[in-house]
Amino acid sequence: MTIENTRRYYYRGVKIDDRTYDYIEKKIIATEKLLDKVGQIEIEIDLDKKGKFRVEVMIKTPYKLFRAEDTTESIEGSIDSVENQLKGQIKNAKDKRKTLIRKGGRKIKEMRQ
Repeated sequence: MTIENTRRYYYRGVKIDDRTYDYIEKKIIATEKLLDKVGQIEIEIDLDKKGKFRVEVMIKTPYKLFRAEDTTESIEGSIDSVENQLKGQIKNAKDKRKTLIRKGGRKIKEMRQ
């Protein structure tokens, strides 16, 4: 089964230069490496009326959706915060899966005795 990895960028009221785009890509790729299969990634960047940047990132996998959002004074600050939130969500999902696998193994072992 092949999953096509696509990235979509949405900009509202802001223009992104090459340096900022490369920074965003670097952070998204680092987060993406933690997952086995990634279907689609959506990055939305808004500039609100107060001059703050809102960054929202959604990573869709075949089984789960990871989403994070933050608003700060700079795009880089928002990206860093969103990256940390996503990494935490991914770690929790992996830990939960490992725990369920262990519980299942214990149940099978108990049934055999």
